[in-house]
Parts: sequence; structure tokens; C-alpha cells
Amino acid sequence: MPDTTREAGGVREVKSAARTVELLEVLAARGDRPVRLQELADELGVPRSSMYALLQTLISRGWVRTDLTGSLYGIGIHALLTGTSYLDSDPRVRAVRPYLDEASEALGETIHMGRLDGRDVAYLATRESHEYLRTISRVGRRLPAHVGALGKALLAERPDEEVPEGPYEAMTPNTHTTREALLADLAEIRERGHAVDREEGVTGLVGFGFALRYDNPAQDALSCSVPVARLTPEHEERIVTVMREIRAKTEAAIPTGNGSAHWR
Repeated sequence: MPDTTREAGGVREVKSAARTVELLEVLAARGDRPVRLQELADELGVPRSSMYALLQTLISRGWVRTDLTGSLYGIGIHALLTGTSYLDSDPRVRAVRPYLDEASEALGETIHMGRLDGRDVAYLATRESHEYLRTISRVGRRLPAHVGALGKALLAERPDEEVPEGPYEAMTPNTHTTREALLADLAEIRERGHAVDREEGVTGLVGFGFALRYDNPAQDALSCSVPVARLTPEHEERIVTVMREIRAKTEAAIPTGNGSAHWR
């Protein structure tokens, strides 16, 4: 089958490369749920024989793995190695890490750094609370921007017309599912100066998000997550105070136009 191309944003897109990326994204999104050949072929609209050949190529290179029967497929270890390389090579992630440690020590709560990626936020670094440990790290995972403190802090840095149309996926009963509700929340965030997620992404957790404004508009943000059971008015006030200080230190450590590469 010839490797045909199509126009994408004025640049000719290589069909085989696009198909490979789409396949890896599908496998990554499934996590620990392996998938069969026919399911992949149907989802991506690719002939079964072409999908099988692509899978075998990626298996041989470590990007896809299969079970002993050769009938189930999942994301391979090379995806982890590439993701780790991304984190290790990003100067902003490296610069932020000491401030995550400082916030974690000061507050005793879970601290995140995330980056806006389309309609989602990707978690780039986390310091877990010793009081509330997740069984699975969030680093490398994604969450819809409309449900969490990180994402809402970043959406609030943008004009309303850039906020995606709804309806939105409900993660909990408290999630904003309409554009009108989300826009009203974003207006409050701009006035307040930080985002608050009251059990919108995870039941039982409240998050406080702070956009990092060394980019315009901001691409990165910090957040602090705390279980509802431990959140008193006094603790909330301290979280906001400390996180504002951490944001100021972080922004000062990563000035705009510091000579480092600015990736898009």
C-alpha cells in the first residue's frame, strides 16, 4: 500500500507516520486494558492485514508488546523510555522540582506540576503527601482540563472564546459539564487569582491550582491536593499563601526570554 499523504495545517502529513502515532495513542489511553487486533483495525479504520504488519514492526522495536498467545496488544516499554527522556530534558521541569519539594515540606500535602496539552493537562511532576498516598503515580497521565485545579488555572489564562465547547465529561457529580458553568468558574478564578477544584476530578479531594506565567498564555501550572477530611479554613488559607509564594519563586527562577529553547 503506498504511503499517501494529506494536507494538515499547510504541511503534507505522512499517512504511515500519522497512523503509527494514532495507534500508540490508542494503546497508551487504554492503560492496563489490552486490545485485540480486530478492535484496533476497526477503531482506526485500517485493514486488518495492514494493522497486523504495523503492530509486528512496533513489537520488534519495543513500542508495542503482546501476550504469549500473540492476540492481545498493549503499549511497550520504549514509550516509557521516551517519556522519561522528555521529563529529563525539559529545563522547566528540572527548575520546578526544588519548589515542589519546598511546597510539599511546608504543607505536607500532594503537589503537582502539569502542562496544558490540547483539552487535557499532562502531569509532569508530583510530590506525594505522606498522609495520602496514591497507588499509581499521576506523572505521565492526563486529565481533562475542565475538571481539575491545574487545568482550570490554565484555562483561566485564556480568553473565553478559546474554551472548548461542551458538553464536558463528568468525572464526579461536581464536575462542570456545561460551557456556561465552566466560564462562570473561570471568571471567579481570574478574580481570585487561583483555581479551586472541590471534588470535581476526584471524589474526596480538593485542589488549588496556580498558573505559572513565564509563558503568555501560561502553559504550566502548580497545584496542591488535599483530602476533604483534612481541609479546614485555616489550612486552606495556609495552602493558598504558601502556593502563591512558591509560584512567585518558580516564576522568578524561569524568567521569560532566558535563552533556553521554547518548544511548541
